[in-house]
Amino acid sequence: MLSVGQLLGAGMYSVPGSVLSSVGSIGLFLLYWVLGPLIAYCGLHIYVEFASLFPNRSGAEVVYLEQAYPRPRYFIPTVFAFSTVLLSYVHSRFVVHRRYFLTICNAPVTPYNQIVTALGCLTLVALALGLSTKWSLRLLNLLTFMKILSTVFMVGLGIAVLAGITRVEDPYANFRGIFNGSNSNPNSLATAFVKINYTFVGWHNAFNVIGEVKSANPVRTIRKASFISLALASFLFFFVNLAYVAAIPREELRDSGQLVAALFFRRVLGDTWAAKLLPAMVTLSCFGSLFMGNARVIREIARQGLLPYSSLFASTKPFGTPLGPLLLKWGTLVVAVLAVPSKDAFNFMADLASYPTLIFQVALVVGLLLVRKRNALEGASPSKYQAPSTFIGIFLASSVLLLVLPWLPPDHGRGDVSFWHATYCVAALIILAMCALYYYSWLVWLPRLGGYTVVEEIAELDGGARATRLRRRYAKSPERQALLGSSSLSGL
Repeated sequence: MLSVGQLLGAGMYSVPGSVLSSVGSIGLFLLYWVLGPLIAYCGLHIYVEFASLFPNRSGAEVVYLEQAYPRPRYFIPTVFAFSTVLLSYVHSRFVVHRRYFLTICNAPVTPYNQIVTALGCLTLVALALGLSTKWSLRLLNLLTFMKILSTVFMVGLGIAVLAGITRVEDPYANFRGIFNGSNSNPNSLATAFVKINYTFVGWHNAFNVIGEVKSANPVRTIRKASFISLALASFLFFFVNLAYVAAIPREELRDSGQLVAALFFRRVLGDTWAAKLLPAMVTLSCFGSLFMGNARVIREIARQGLLPYSSLFASTKPFGTPLGPLLLKWGTLVVAVLAVPSKDAFNFMADLASYPTLIFQVALVVGLLLVRKRNALEGASPSKYQAPSTFIGIFLASSVLLLVLPWLPPDHGRGDVSFWHATYCVAALIILAMCALYYYSWLVWLPRLGGYTVVEEIAELDGGARATRLRRRYAKSPERQALLGSSSLSGL
């Protein structure tokens, strides 16, 4: 449910119009919905191998990257920590939620209404997750069950459209000349695939909580659950988009923005109560599982002592939940809701969150090869779940291409936003550079200037959690003078 709940989020209700606008033809549009899960399937094997090496650690990428790149000490976790705090796909999901919510309420989709709606939803989610993990998981399971029902119903509607028993007059119009108008521009094709990746962003979500899985073999449990959820979501995504193609004229589908599902229901059902009820289920789909796994990642980062006030963010007091990380995520999302213009909010935030993710994916693949080599040199046994070399190559090649192609100029000089097409690439690199600058200032420049080293201390927190605290250790007088003149950071 945790994996499916994340996968069946806002993507299939928001990106099809943007994907079709980028690729140009219905044929390429449907092909992308086949390629997307194949890439995710390859990546899933890499996560399974990492999980088998570190089965008791929640946090997924931050743990795997830390183990793959232990030097410079704390560098990878620090950069990952702050980029995770500052960037995520969650804000774009609130954009979709607020648009559908206002649409079903017949309220004008103004910037003010969108901000108020997003802040209200954001606060409700934070409260639910912060008060009780058990009840928030139950709510998640209920919402996920509703997502699956609504998605299956959409697939059924698509079958009815293709069978010619709905008000859609010519359901096969878009299938004639299926590859006519295909776009060959590399930037546009890459932009479309970024949106597909956004739709499938939850395929590794369960690895964030593997340390909390009560099972004799948590890796096997997470592995099976992840493959099943990816297969289910891939099937539903493809046939929902097939339903869109059958019911909505090509030009309307291309220009549908984030309201493609509402347009689909209106085209098939007309202005009936069902056409209002079903978008409400879409709204609930965007509501569930918004940043549960993300909060666990932040908590794992705090347990390593990489955030200020780490004990606060690593603690589960007073409700047995990661309340500190939830409040931190709530605060950053409030800033994002207030700062990003409503017009370009969805495309820009989805693209911006994707770029560091792709960089970390490349680092993760290379890191897996480094861990394998290191274990072989140490004579350690290989992992029980080894990712096939072909899958590693495909996942690495796709990530590298998606890092490079967005820099190329798109058709007509603009992409899917009203400003320069590569703004999100530059913004993401600036944020990562700021994270690296923070690391250098905190662990290199300030210790050298202050004549101290940074050392680890393990602390036991209430509730049994363990956290790492980073403390300053000053040298004695002659040693301190030597340290001040040294260019290296001893102890790190």
